Amino acid sequence: MRRFLKLILLLGLTCILAGAQAAPKPSLVAKPAASPADHLPSEATVDAFLHQTFGYEPDLTWKIGSIKPSPIAGLAEVTVVLANQQGQQLTHFYVAPDGEHALVGDIIPFGAKPFDPVKKILEKGITGPARGPKDAPAMIVEFGDLQCPACKAAQPTIEALVEAEPTARFVFQNFPLEIHNWAAKGAAYSDCVGRASNEAFWKFVAKTYETQSDITAENVDEKLTAIADGVGLKGADIAACATKPETKTHVDASIALGKSVDVTGTPTLFINGRRIGTVDAHMLGIYKSLVEFAVKSQ
Repeated sequence: MRRFLKLILLLGLTCILAGAQAAPKPSLVAKPAASPADHLPSEATVDAFLHQTFGYEPDLTWKIGSIKPSPIAGLAEVTVVLANQQGQQLTHFYVAPDGEHALVGDIIPFGAKPFDPVKKILEKGITGPARGPKDAPAMIVEFGDLQCPACKAAQPTIEALVEAEPTARFVFQNFPLEIHNWAAKGAAYSDCVGRASNEAFWKFVAKTYETQSDITAENVDEKLTAIADGVGLKGADIAACATKPETKTHVDASIALGKSVDVTGTPTLFINGRRIGTVDAHMLGIYKSLVEFAVKSQ
């Protein structure tokens, strides 16, 4: 992963320098308004760009996830999965309308109450299992993937945050990533467990993370059925529920909710609409302060 970060940093520096050295001059001639699709680079162009940027790394591969308009008019957002023997990393960058410049970094909300729009979207759209008072002044929402190693690593920190802030409401939303081969099935099982028993859900998630390395695409049904049995439910019923169209509809709605607030990786936390993209145990004190600040800011 460190190597990936160095690669992304290199990409960022290259793009920043390119923008500084060859900034386009403003045109004095009025042009007709273009549709958002007019500014989207083709997949072939993006692939060629990635080849020129990362082609010197023989063991590095990539997969283009999406090319779509960004929240800022005129910029195209490109999502890419980079992979090598060390693992995978999801990243994104933004392409300018001229097709000759790109920006690396996050687009962040701005204004007097910058996090309110996302907060309102989440308040209206959350459907996942929850803990804490329904009328809590602070809401923590996690978008997670049961196959995601980073999600497993983040759970002790998230649990510590939830335990330290009992007046906050914590909600889990499924967001299985396409790069994981049993994550979608894990989301289906957890959705069914959550609807059967809110209490059993948290035990199910904890046990799934605990045994994550033993679960494969081939044995996932067997393993998750056994975990469901172990948390006090009838595993066979949960397994049957996981195959139903309505369960896929629930999971798809959770994914759509995440995408509507620009979730691209897991785990992603929101504290009253404020995004926490990386969960770090060393930042637990900061996360507590954010929750407490959110309560005071109501």
